Amino acid sequence: MSAPLVTSLREQLAARRAEAIREFREHLRPEALLTALRRITDQALRELVRLHPLPAGSALAAVGGYGRGELYPYSDVDLLILLKHPPTTEEADRIQSLVAAMWDLGIEPGHSVRTIEDCRREAANDITVETALLEARWLVGSRELLQTLRKTMRRQLDPQAFFQAKRAEMQQRHARHQDTPYALEPNCKEAPGGLRDLQVLLWMADAAGLGGTWSEVAQTDLLTPTEFRALRRAEQAFKRLRIELHLLTGRREDRLLFDLQPGLAAVYGFEAVKNRRPSEILMQRYYWAARVVNQLNTILLQSIEELLFPLPEDQAKAIDADFSVVRGRLATQREDAFERNPALLFRAFLIMQERADIDGISAPTLRAMWHARRRIDSQFRQNPVNRRQFIQIFQQPRGLVHALRRMTMLNILPRYLPVFRRIVGQMQHDLFHAYTVDQHILMVIRNLRRFTMPEHAQEYPLASQIMADFDRHWLLYIAALFHDIAKGRGGDHSELGAIDARRFCADHGIEGEDAELVEFLVRRHLVMSTVAQKKDLSDPEVVSQFAQCVGTERRLAALYLLTVADIRGTSPKVWNSWKGKLLENLYQQTLVALGGGRSDTGTVLALRKEAAATEIRLLGLRDESRDQFWDELDVAYFLRHEAGEIAWHTRHLYHRVNSPEPVVKARVVGQNEALQVMVYTQDRDDLFVTICGYFDRRAFSIQDARIHTTRHGWALDSFIVLLPAHEKDYRSQATLVEHELVAALKHPAGPGAAAVQLPSSWKKGSRRSRVFPIVPNVELQPDERSASWRLSVTASDRPGLLHSLARVFADHGVSLKMAKILTLGDRVEDIFIIEGDALGNPRTQLQFERNILATLDGAAPDPS
Repeated sequence: MSAPLVTSLREQLAARRAEAIREFREHLRPEALLTALRRITDQALRELVRLHPLPAGSALAAVGGYGRGELYPYSDVDLLILLKHPPTTEEADRIQSLVAAMWDLGIEPGHSVRTIEDCRREAANDITVETALLEARWLVGSRELLQTLRKTMRRQLDPQAFFQAKRAEMQQRHARHQDTPYALEPNCKEAPGGLRDLQVLLWMADAAGLGGTWSEVAQTDLLTPTEFRALRRAEQAFKRLRIELHLLTGRREDRLLFDLQPGLAAVYGFEAVKNRRPSEILMQRYYWAARVVNQLNTILLQSIEELLFPLPEDQAKAIDADFSVVRGRLATQREDAFERNPALLFRAFLIMQERADIDGISAPTLRAMWHARRRIDSQFRQNPVNRRQFIQIFQQPRGLVHALRRMTMLNILPRYLPVFRRIVGQMQHDLFHAYTVDQHILMVIRNLRRFTMPEHAQEYPLASQIMADFDRHWLLYIAALFHDIAKGRGGDHSELGAIDARRFCADHGIEGEDAELVEFLVRRHLVMSTVAQKKDLSDPEVVSQFAQCVGTERRLAALYLLTVADIRGTSPKVWNSWKGKLLENLYQQTLVALGGGRSDTGTVLALRKEAAATEIRLLGLRDESRDQFWDELDVAYFLRHEAGEIAWHTRHLYHRVNSPEPVVKARVVGQNEALQVMVYTQDRDDLFVTICGYFDRRAFSIQDARIHTTRHGWALDSFIVLLPAHEKDYRSQATLVEHELVAALKHPAGPGAAAVQLPSSWKKGSRRSRVFPIVPNVELQPDERSASWRLSVTASDRPGLLHSLARVFADHGVSLKMAKILTLGDRVEDIFIIEGDALGNPRTQLQFERNILATLDGAAPDPS
């Protein structure tokens, strides 16, 4: 009977919402829109209750954000139906009818039905419920009942317990967001420095009796006028951003996803500037607001704690004439200490590092340091005392990472190093960095510090051992500080960063070999990962050239440590144990070369054969049995495989040299780090395609491939593969791979063997690769020393890509000799050594390159 009226209400609600949004577009006042949407919804609900009455004596109340008086365009409408007593069957049916009508009206209610006793009990057990009920706002029904609930909740509220619970809740939430406001796809509501932090602070302040609005809090000593204005600007920025996210997506969306950032930047009217995209300008604005909130959150949180948990004044312990310890936190003896003597800024961080009994900085001191950041000018930077103290911060045995993070949060480090200031909040659209440039740099320094800590020695055995023997390891932290500091300027960031590093060393008294080491590390910080992951480490010439580049054992050690820390600091997805093994192998081989060990081809070949023969004899095999297999192998095989691999192959193949059946063996590499798979079978054109197809169906990631053909025409191929992220048991998978891959080789045309059917969403790649696509690149060059060709490809990664490339190879009669597969997050940089008649003919070579490029681009290759 009320359906037409509900329809009419729904149309009125939609029209009023549209008008409110039109007003917002015209004036861009976020709070005016949030208030308007709240009032429109209030009115609609009151009119709806006239059609679907509440049980007698009950009340309908807004809770949560809606209760606070804010309603975002697509947020849930949080409601409490408050009853005098548990509902009867008839009342329950009436409530159900009302809630159903809300959905018909176009309102998505997040509702609960409770008595006051229910509310009291739930609030006592759940801080989230208690918080929502504290903001309960009357809509319709019994005002007296709701007032009784509010009084009950206030009586039950324990400000100290509430503060501790909300702080723990905040810490857990921050941990879910990696404790950084600088994620590349942050949640503007829940991430550190977001809207939720502001709400939590207001809840805490209100519970402590300091006021329920920022204007009220500003009347206390908790906020200075400057802080109040900065906080309000940041809050308004976040509120508008969240509104725009909802309007852009047409749903409740609080994440600044990569594919939304360009659209948001267009809404804000940002335009590209020099080397920065509009979306990068948008995100730097976001990080500015998040940093302000993060700074004030730390200050206000401690201020409220000190009010709720006061200590006797005599518990302050003097450190010197300028500083004391209060409640285990560093405090200044005078409020204007930093204004009178700005050099105390760095002195404060040094004291924090020197004193293990100090675990923080008091709120008044944090506030004073933040305001004193403006005293860091050219005169401050040129002061020898400040320069000496800055270097001393890096030289301390503890507390460096915490000091740098605090210095960044308080805007002290960016003020002291203008070159660092330029990369604060700088986005990285290379598909493998997960953090902004400044946060990546701090992450690399953190990783280097871990190499010095015994508790992490098991995680980084070789790095920890090298670091223990490395003198003046603080130089590595300086190099890490500068290694990416020139990103975003255009040009080679390694060269530009080396210039910055050289100037810094000259200004800060770092001279001679130490300065040369820092400059070398910044200029060459990418070379070791490039050689390890893209070059053939079994080639003595590769190791020799790298040794000449490095020059000394000290530089090699430093470069190894920085490289491991750098790769591990890019993203959790980029590092894996196989990359660690490649770097370790390159380090060990280069160490031998630098020590004067001979690395010419003949010597390497003889040593490798002898080492392999020794291992084989230990297995009980006679030299005659071994030689029958080795006679079918050429020099290239022995140069491309390590002694242990040669012994492993020989053990399983010496008695099956002419095996008509495929032989597949798999073993775990290292400590459950990767799977090495050997395939031995009569060679055929579709072999590599078939093997890649199998690995793709199993969602294995190929990291390395060595393709060899024996003198008598058998393929002896070796692969390093990683299991999917959710799979960890390499040993049990080894047996399964041996069985399944043999079957796939015997029946290559079986169901699903010829082509890998992937979901269409997989074929498109990740969201990030679609928003920030890499232009596919193909380079085909003849190898300098043989008839082989070197194919280099760069593209966005996607499942099945290597299998698709293998099919192009097969279609053109191109055979693969070796592959180096480098996956960096959503980016691949692969190198293939290939052979084939098609590569020697300009016309067919061009068609081959075109088809490779089409495959990288996701298109079907041209069959012509």
